[in-house]
Amino acid sequence: MIEIKNIHKSFGDRKVVDDVSFTFYPGKTNLMIGESGCGKTTILKLMVGLHALDSGEVLYSGQNFPALQAKEKQEVRKQIGMLFQAGALFDSQTVEENVRFPLDMFTNLSREEKDERVNFCLSRVKLEGRNNLYPSELSGGMKKRAALARAIANNPKYLFCDEPNSGLDPKTSIVIDELIQDITREYNITTVVITHDMNSVLEIGENIMFIHKGKNYWTGTKDQILKADNQELYNFVFASEFMQQVFKAAKS
Repeated sequence: MIEIKNIHKSFGDRKVVDDVSFTFYPGKTNLMIGESGCGKTTILKLMVGLHALDSGEVLYSGQNFPALQAKEKQEVRKQIGMLFQAGALFDSQTVEENVRFPLDMFTNLSREEKDERVNFCLSRVKLEGRNNLYPSELSGGMKKRAALARAIANNPKYLFCDEPNSGLDPKTSIVIDELIQDITREYNITTVVITHDMNSVLEIGENIMFIHKGKNYWTGTKDQILKADNQELYNFVFASEFMQQVFKAAKS
């Protein structure tokens, strides 16, 4: 479990995160949603220590991460997997080498054990036999699946996904969503997903925080979001005519 409590962050005179609290639960897909520039990415960076908090707490299983010593922070970071928006695969390395990278960095496993883990993770994201391909030889969806395999290679306790469906077609997006949700449930991971994709929100949004102007404006589930009495949330979710039709159908 990850808890953020009354976190604040300003850059100069601009307040970007304003007294935000939320609990991200294990075994659930926890989503942060909101328009561009609302503070979602800053919150993620505060959570993993890429930005320093002005005030507040970020608790990983009860440990206040910002207050930990460097060595203790490193131990927490070993338990974190990251799925970046563009995948961020190393172009000069094969799929197998990319997935093995965190194992080389953070474990003392033997080469045989690493190979076994790599093959398991590739199998888990349905990329069996693609070990020796390079990122340039993969489709967009395959790149995201390879990046997800790398993110889970070290058997993380916490998984951060930044716009995992960015640049993908709707069908492939569904595949990625289902993989993230299945892996989260199967291994009881605390998964945090930043997304603008309302299809993802309505499919896998088990625990949602809506950020508006740096504040937590609404929390709930995918089932509650269509019935929420919150004008800012409504304006964000139902910005398109299609989503307005979905809303009307849900109300009828």
